[in-house]
Amino acid sequence: MKKTIAEILLSLALAGLLTACTGSSTEATSSTEATVETETEIVQAEEEETEETGTETIYEQTKVKLGIMGPSDEVVWDPIIADFAELGVTIEKVFFTDYTQPNAALDNGEVDLDSFQTHIYLETEKETFGYDIVPIGNTMLAALNLYSSKISSVEELEEGDTIALPGDAISLPRGLRVLQAAGLITLDPDADSPDTTDVIENPLNLEFVVVDSSQTPSLLPDVAAAIINGGYAIDAGLSPADDAIFHDDPGFYDTEDYINVIAARTEDKDNPLYLDIVKAYQSDRTKEIYANDFQGAYLAGWEN
Repeated sequence: MKKTIAEILLSLALAGLLTACTGSSTEATSSTEATVETETEIVQAEEEETEETGTETIYEQTKVKLGIMGPSDEVVWDPIIADFAELGVTIEKVFFTDYTQPNAALDNGEVDLDSFQTHIYLETEKETFGYDIVPIGNTMLAALNLYSSKISSVEELEEGDTIALPGDAISLPRGLRVLQAAGLITLDPDADSPDTTDVIENPLNLEFVVVDSSQTPSLLPDVAAAIINGGYAIDAGLSPADDAIFHDDPGFYDTEDYINVIAARTEDKDNPLYLDIVKAYQSDRTKEIYANDFQGAYLAGWEN
């Protein structure tokens, strides 16, 4: 556009000079000065328009492919994508349906970032497949709260009560740590991934029933309380924010193993654009989305 305007202005300037040849030198000077002023005003107007629309980018890279697992992630990512579009950067969402796919795609360059996994899952994938990828920022912790249909606080638990626990390799040790944070049990401090045999103090002599994670909500009528994954709680009509009698918190863990991450290839770990995307994710707006759209099922994992 500037080239076209410049050509037009040059034509106008020449026309002014030709007119000046038949008139006074003063008229020619006035015409040339007016033309220069007009050109300056137009260039300034174009620069102001660019600043207002935000189409110029400060980044060398203008497109980022982001690997995510499903539509639920869009609620968090869409506002971020809109923000970077105003900075001249297109973030393209690439959806995967199998948890084995995103890291492979990241490692081979099909995507630039992925956001779907915990630290411990990423480390396991790297050890198994040799991926040269690293976490560049924390996102969320999936809340693992304690629920009950019989009592409203942990103080109401009685001697010999039964608590249902999810049995998968990640949720069981986490669930036990939530019970420890609630003051109900003490775990062996040397147990990296504790199970029920690592309970060394149990003042109420609580009984534990370990079941498939998806079954914990259905056991609420039969037990005093149950540790339930946020997604299963919502599916069962429970609000993680409002219905739990004790809430999970990232501060309960002495490791980041269970916190989800944004990952990049190792060679890109200091990429300024990618780090700014992480900063945009780690915001109060994201926390509001966790609280409102996900009913507290996700907790900010970047503040501890």
